[in-house]
Amino acid sequence: MLKRLGAAGPLALLLLLLCPRLCLSQPSPPHLVLVLADDLGWNDVGWHGSEIRTPTLDELGASGVRLERYYTQPLCTPSRSQLLTGRYQIHTGLQHEIIWPCQPSCVPLDEKLLPELLKEAGYVTHMVGKWHLGMYRKECLPTHRGFDTYFGYLLGSENYYSHERCIHIVSKNITRCALDFRDGEEVAVGFENMYSANIFTQRAVDLIANHQTEKPLFLYLALQSVHEPLQVPEKYIEPYSFIHDENRRKYAGMVSIMDEAVGNVTKALKSHGLWDNTVFIFSTDNGGQTLAGGNNWPLRGRKWTLWEGGVRGVGFITSPLLKRKGVESHDLIHISDWLPTLVSLAKGHTNGTKPLDGFDMWKTISEGKPSPRKELLHNIDPLFVDSSPCADTSKSTAPQSNYFSWEDSIFNTSMHAAIRYGKWKLLTGNPGCSRWFPAPPLFNKSKTLSSDPPTKKLWLFDVVNDAEERNDLSEQYPGIVKKLLSRLQHYYKNSVPVFYPDDDPRCDPGATGAWGPWM
Repeated sequence: MLKRLGAAGPLALLLLLLCPRLCLSQPSPPHLVLVLADDLGWNDVGWHGSEIRTPTLDELGASGVRLERYYTQPLCTPSRSQLLTGRYQIHTGLQHEIIWPCQPSCVPLDEKLLPELLKEAGYVTHMVGKWHLGMYRKECLPTHRGFDTYFGYLLGSENYYSHERCIHIVSKNITRCALDFRDGEEVAVGFENMYSANIFTQRAVDLIANHQTEKPLFLYLALQSVHEPLQVPEKYIEPYSFIHDENRRKYAGMVSIMDEAVGNVTKALKSHGLWDNTVFIFSTDNGGQTLAGGNNWPLRGRKWTLWEGGVRGVGFITSPLLKRKGVESHDLIHISDWLPTLVSLAKGHTNGTKPLDGFDMWKTISEGKPSPRKELLHNIDPLFVDSSPCADTSKSTAPQSNYFSWEDSIFNTSMHAAIRYGKWKLLTGNPGCSRWFPAPPLFNKSKTLSSDPPTKKLWLFDVVNDAEERNDLSEQYPGIVKKLLSRLQHYYKNSVPVFYPDDDPRCDPGATGAWGPWM
């Protein structure tokens, strides 16, 4: 054999002898588990001082990296679309509100999604829980967008026990209640009176238990918890009898069962030998909905708003593979960053995607290196209407300053928009309900009202030092305002038109008894 190898023989033989050892030393791609909570607010977890107990989440976050300047979108569909595309919603046409049940809309079919990229990298891909990215055609469903299996519901909310959703179909002037539960593409039956957090957790545990480790696992668990309706088994509410506000008390119980569910998933990963090579991510999809028990104190605003209470998200990442653990990250990170980060960890590539807005954040999170993200577009929505304005928004009747006579020459400041650059955050138009909402026991009306006049349409905050957005600095820093308005105009000029079609009466599930594709 040496004679055949020629002069290179000894070196080649040495490489052959070392190959098994070298091959064994190459780490296999990690298992990736991403748990997305629904409507979990900043003040709804233990480590932010909440009265709600989240021992599992507290412990997992403390063992990894808590993301304390982590941002989502203020609503369900936008956050989920940016998570799975790595692209701002201004680039997919989904910048206005959400996808409603009867709209013939979904994440554009020419967008390549995270599970597709991970499949190309050799992963087995599973999704459990809430989709909410469109379902009017079969091509829009999770199993057509890169997931090997899917178990969950397609719309934005439903009854936790019956798994039904009731919708008023305006063009027919009827309200239709129908099942929204799928196993793959088939309607899933037999789950009546079973609480969704328990069902979804059991399916996730089963997927983990049956995973063949020849291929790495990607599990996307999008829990229904803690979105309204406020429903939870009574035993989870009982520990919160000290909370007098009924919505908050029920909501606390819902957070507790979610915390338990996450613990059951991590226990399964450990008991089945996957944990040591798993990267585990926990995130909310937007800020808490104060109208349904959620809370974001001391941040301003709530779900549906561009204030910090709507977009600054609860999140952490934990893994034995992290190079630093037990720390907080105060780097700017956005939900769109998970796609490039996870594809990089998977040793995959983003070939075939449209230009990404997300960044690979692994070294920032794991090693503490500076974040490659310096700027973040929260959104630009030219059609925004505040569907749930808060009462007594302002206690001031002072006229709006005309200091920025030049402002609309750069960008239409009547438009609902917000952008971050470094420590600066600029908001324009109507950002949504502008109040601060203490948890009910601390409620003090005089501390919660905004002093902004109703006509005000531009704010600048140093959100690193003023996370509560109480001190508008727009008049002190006109140069910063001008720069950020120019950046908003740049994004607006390069955005695609809003796609927000009228409802299609053919969505009516009267004949089938289940919500699902109709075209």
